[in-house]
Amino acid sequence: MDLTPRFTLGSDIGDPAGAGSTQEGLIMSKSCCSHSHAAPIKAIGKAAPHQHEHGHDSHCCDKVASASGCASQAPQDHQAHGVDEGPGDEDPPRGNDAEGKPSHPHDHDHRAHGAVTEGPLPAPTRDSRRHSWQVLGMDCPSCARKIETAVNRVEGVTQARVLFATEKLVVDLAPGLSPDPVTAAVLAAGFRLKGAMQPGDDSSKRRSPQMAMLTRYWQPLSLAGLMGVAALLPGQIGQPLFTLATLWGLWPVARKAWALTRSGSPFAIETLMTVAALGALFLGETAEAAMVLLLFMLGEHLEAYAAGRARAGVTALMALVPDKALRICTTAEGEVREEVAAEMLRPGDIIEIAPGARLAADARLLDPLGAFDESALTGESIPVERRQGDKVPAGSLAADRVLRLEVVSEPGNNAIDRILHLIEEAESQRAPIERFIDRFSRWYTPAMMLVALLVMLVPPLAFGQSWDEWIYRALALLLIGCPCALVISTPAAVTSALAAATRQGALIKGGAALERLAHIDTVAFDKTGTLTLGKPQLTDFISLNGQPQTELLALAAAIEQGSHHPLARAVVAAANEQGLSLATASDLRALPGMGVEGRIDGALWQLLAPSRVTTLDAAMQARIAALEQQGKTVVVLGQPDAAPAALLALRDQIRPEAAAALQELNQLGLQSIMLTGDNPRAAEAIATELGMDWRAGLLPEGKVEEIGLLASSRKVAMIGDGINDAPAMKRASIGIAMGSGTDVALETADAALTHNQLGGLAAMIRLSRAALANIHQNIALALGLKAIFLVTSLLGITGLWIAVLADTGATALVTANALRLLRKR
Repeated sequence: MDLTPRFTLGSDIGDPAGAGSTQEGLIMSKSCCSHSHAAPIKAIGKAAPHQHEHGHDSHCCDKVASASGCASQAPQDHQAHGVDEGPGDEDPPRGNDAEGKPSHPHDHDHRAHGAVTEGPLPAPTRDSRRHSWQVLGMDCPSCARKIETAVNRVEGVTQARVLFATEKLVVDLAPGLSPDPVTAAVLAAGFRLKGAMQPGDDSSKRRSPQMAMLTRYWQPLSLAGLMGVAALLPGQIGQPLFTLATLWGLWPVARKAWALTRSGSPFAIETLMTVAALGALFLGETAEAAMVLLLFMLGEHLEAYAAGRARAGVTALMALVPDKALRICTTAEGEVREEVAAEMLRPGDIIEIAPGARLAADARLLDPLGAFDESALTGESIPVERRQGDKVPAGSLAADRVLRLEVVSEPGNNAIDRILHLIEEAESQRAPIERFIDRFSRWYTPAMMLVALLVMLVPPLAFGQSWDEWIYRALALLLIGCPCALVISTPAAVTSALAAATRQGALIKGGAALERLAHIDTVAFDKTGTLTLGKPQLTDFISLNGQPQTELLALAAAIEQGSHHPLARAVVAAANEQGLSLATASDLRALPGMGVEGRIDGALWQLLAPSRVTTLDAAMQARIAALEQQGKTVVVLGQPDAAPAALLALRDQIRPEAAAALQELNQLGLQSIMLTGDNPRAAEAIATELGMDWRAGLLPEGKVEEIGLLASSRKVAMIGDGINDAPAMKRASIGIAMGSGTDVALETADAALTHNQLGGLAAMIRLSRAALANIHQNIALALGLKAIFLVTSLLGITGLWIAVLADTGATALVTANALRLLRKR
């Protein structure tokens, strides 16, 4: 039974939620390959006092022992053209909705076909099955929306979402339906799916890198070659060649425009290019028509390059987990080593990792000591020393020796998978400015087509102007009106910034969080586990009744034995260090808001907060005050209606980097404040040492109220790690979780420091400010260039190829500007 003291003057210390730790129960099985399961018990909201539960799950992990080793069943059912992720009722809710409420399955589909969804990806409904594919050929987020539109029109699709950052298409299909129509819809829209056979593909033929490069760029290269030949030949021969070059370049563009129109996206850039090229051919401007198409193709490849660069961090993250692992199974004949696919690993499996190899799953170290390079996940360049029993995240690299570990994560739920899931969730949380531009572009393109039509018709019909001249100007206006640069201005900067942050050990959940982070002026900190290490130590033990300290310490440890709270662990650890024998306490009971009590040899003993002890005299209170002024938390050991027997003083250790991190924030013009449930004297001691403001004696609801008061006049970020910090994090403008925090805190937060170092906070804020400035620069570039060339095109100063060059140039400038964020430190 877990008895965790709950002190009124220490919600950080007394509230079990404030510990930031997950309780686990474990049933061990002695049979070979029948593995134990750790079942985390996650408390949401306010935890019940002294609650301690165990998950009892001792079934086998679909394994059988044989002479040759262990055989595991595959965790997923792989469909012909994608991964079937199972029925809806087997998938847990994923993420939170816009209001912070957990997403949940719906029993009906309230979205019309063809509508593109926004917000976090909801769980599949009970009457649907989830499938996923990797999409190839997406250049920008608008491509993702085109695919969503096409797939949502397929009969039987209840939900479709394209996650651009990880190039993943997720589709919920009615049960019993084949996913083939989905793959056909994607192909018809002009995109490809990894693993799906393309028309004319022959999987038996492997292309060389040179051949693959030629295949990718053959269209612009062949078009440029035809144009070069046409330019060198005399006019009567060159003119037909320019026409041929235009038709050659127009064919793939027009085909994709038609496919997009049929799939529900009639106002795509391909449509504008097709109309402009055909118009130029009609006017006899064949050279310009060919140049328009060539510049458009180059712009498309430039966007693809930019998207690849922006996703490089995510791609590198996905590559950290190896495909195979060396599993060890004990049989009657001894140990058997076998190489298995990473997805075959289950909790309880014993694996072996060689120096220089990466870990395929989250695992617990079995050897006494091991060094791991975790820089790819945390940004920490120095290998981390891990001791027996320590958890090591997937993707970590063994530094110096062969090591054995026990797998603790389910397939698809290791540290890398969780980060990727958060990145996918972040993509749905788009910045307000990005959402505005997206909505703006949806009516902007058809509006520009209407304006171009009026420019073509009104002057000739109303004023008798030349048709050829105004058709030409209308076509130029059509190309100038292309929204590519404007549409990509925000997501290019956001994607680059998120990738840069991930590489530096910080995870920001989308453009909305990035934009809010850039505007904050106040940072509120939880104390325990955030500003401090969350590992208090017993610093003073004072006997008050003349009884030996060792006897009293053994009594206190007996009451705290079995608790997962940091204070309880510190008391028990101090007793164990002295080799004390602990009695078995009975009738253990929590005293909500006071502490804990239990019977030892028939006598009732209590550990209480000083404010709950009525028998303290003035001298004793002065002694307690002196300890609290040193930043220590004091607990009183005694019996009811009797004089106190002992005082226990504990102090948490301030994070080594905390002072420097707060100084960096101060240099950025940010005010820092500590919100803690600890007593005022202890809070003041730590706050004074760190040079920051403070509020003490706050229960979880008190933190929420304090954040509300601050938020009435400021933009506040709340950073914490415990379950009791989650409400305050949600109330703040933006919540930031420490990487070592509870699952609830990480899910509630808008950003997380995955390396668990406060030093990354200032860097994350600097990056967000740079990203917001970059977005404003990109919008100014896109709109400024359009405005200039819009006027010059209407006046007849610039022609078609200048118009498309201006659009492509704007896209190139915006993209190059956004990519600068990848180098931001």
